[in-house]
Amino acid sequence: MGVELANERAQFLEMEEVNFTDNELVYHVRTALKSASSGDSESYDELIGVMHHRERLSPDEVAMLVTCLKALSGTVSCIDVVHHESLLSSIFGMSMWNYGPEVMDALVDLIISLAASSGKFVDSCLDMLIRNFVPPYSYLALLKQPRGLSRKDQVLSRVHSALESISHLVPLAPMRLLSLVIQRMPRQNDNETVMMTYVENMFKLESGSMGQLVGSTMLIAVVDRLLDLDLEIGWEDIVQDDSSKGIFEMELEDLEEDEEDLNDEGDELPGKHLSRNSLRGNVIAEKLDSLLVLTFEYLESCQGHGRLLEVFETLLHSFRITVLNAYKSKFAQFVMFYACALDPENCGVRFARMLVDIFVCHDHPPMTRMSAVAYLASYLSRGKFLSANYITTMLKRLVDWCLDYCNVQDGDVNPFAHRVFYAGCQAIMYVLCFRMTSIMSIPRLKSQLFLMPIETILKHKSDPLKVCLPSVVGEFLKQARAARLFTVTKTFIFDDILESELSRAFGGLERLDSFFPFDPCLLKKSDSFIRPNFIFWSMVKTTYDDDEDRDEDEEGSGDEDGEESVDGVGEDRRDRMATSFNEQDIDIEEFDYALNKMSITPKQSLMYKFGGGLEELVRMPSRIRPSTSPESL
Repeated sequence: MGVELANERAQFLEMEEVNFTDNELVYHVRTALKSASSGDSESYDELIGVMHHRERLSPDEVAMLVTCLKALSGTVSCIDVVHHESLLSSIFGMSMWNYGPEVMDALVDLIISLAASSGKFVDSCLDMLIRNFVPPYSYLALLKQPRGLSRKDQVLSRVHSALESISHLVPLAPMRLLSLVIQRMPRQNDNETVMMTYVENMFKLESGSMGQLVGSTMLIAVVDRLLDLDLEIGWEDIVQDDSSKGIFEMELEDLEEDEEDLNDEGDELPGKHLSRNSLRGNVIAEKLDSLLVLTFEYLESCQGHGRLLEVFETLLHSFRITVLNAYKSKFAQFVMFYACALDPENCGVRFARMLVDIFVCHDHPPMTRMSAVAYLASYLSRGKFLSANYITTMLKRLVDWCLDYCNVQDGDVNPFAHRVFYAGCQAIMYVLCFRMTSIMSIPRLKSQLFLMPIETILKHKSDPLKVCLPSVVGEFLKQARAARLFTVTKTFIFDDILESELSRAFGGLERLDSFFPFDPCLLKKSDSFIRPNFIFWSMVKTTYDDDEDRDEDEEGSGDEDGEESVDGVGEDRRDRMATSFNEQDIDIEEFDYALNKMSITPKQSLMYKFGGGLEELVRMPSRIRPSTSPESL
């Protein structure tokens, strides 16, 4: 039912020539609605003409539209879904972005009255308000201008006020709102501004008066969309087979302006590497970057209002059921990292505890446990905000579980059967590659580390040193030897390789052997939030740095016994330390250095032989391809 658009303007002009008082117009509207129900549609069609008039309105036309809307608010009981279909279509099709405050207010009042009058209108009223979350496409460019932002505030404040009013009048409205918001949520390929504006409104719902009812669902939906965008970016988009650049060797730490400058820095990395350059122009990556920044800013707002811990519990639940088992996720997990950085004592501790609890629990599938311990290792290694004391506590839990496993397992090397055990061993070694020096700089923690039966675990018949990722094992052995943590008699020759057949076997199709989910963030805007809380490899002071510096000093002074300080004197020193350690009287200087101020990048010239057969024992963990997926192999 309706009228042709060509006639609507003429009918409106005819109606405009008649001078109605407000009361007369209310009566006229009521009569028009009743006449339409009985088959007389002339007055009803004139009313439709007023509602359809959407060109630039004169003051008189604005007054007429406002009066009609107010009159309709007082006659909602006369509106019928069947007989007044065209009128309802006109009302629900109106965009508040096209009108001034007076029309907006009158339209909002009408929508609230309709929702409260009958359950038949609730979904349509909610849907109309949700569609006003974002402006018409023709209006998007104006959002970058002051008047566009002013209109945005005017519209959205009224939209959310109306939603809250309807939720009070119709108790079941919030539940209906949930499904409608999720259905209307922009997809991966939608306009970035539309997506950002829509998610802003979802965050408003989460933090508003309906937050207790709809908040958790809003947050979970946002994380799901982040993950959807993340998984749209394939490894082929960011992994390059160009051996001429050593970009990832520097872990993007100095990659602010010109990546080409990295050609002159450090050694080259043969094979595949990651590059932020490869993401330039990637529309999906740009949307994901912007949406992550919006989420980070919202977390900051929650912290400012004392709600972060409440919101974090929802994020933790979402992470556990979605992100944790999304093995190709590269960026979405940084929402958890940033939340933990904002509140290390609560969120930071809670996150690590959940991960280790999942790992040690046999009720979870092996792949879930392996993913959890991979997240834990990467998190403990990279979080600048985590204390050495807490990291040592988490390491002890991992070591205790691995020791228990060794005590009940007698088998030989079996990458599949012992894959969870190997994942735990690799996590221990990976964390110590980053944290060994900071732990050993505190005598109490050093004592705890030396008491951990790491040597017993790594020398088990299942031979984790042979199965785990060679690049991690090599760096760990180098640091462990320099720290006199323990030594191995077997010679490991890795030929400077990142991975092996055995490591690939225990990692499975998901390649969890080379899954380091908190490796440097390749999204530029998001990285600006993560970077201050992040430990890059160049910040790490390794245990062998002092020895190598001393060796270089001795070479410069012509000390002929310089070589012996590694292979000869080192043995005596280790024996003395072991004796002192057994007597529980460790005599070591406590270094008070700040890890976040370190910027020492190991150079290839610092590599040395170990066990007589290991040349260039290790490639830095920073050279490991993070989160490697099967497609990239």
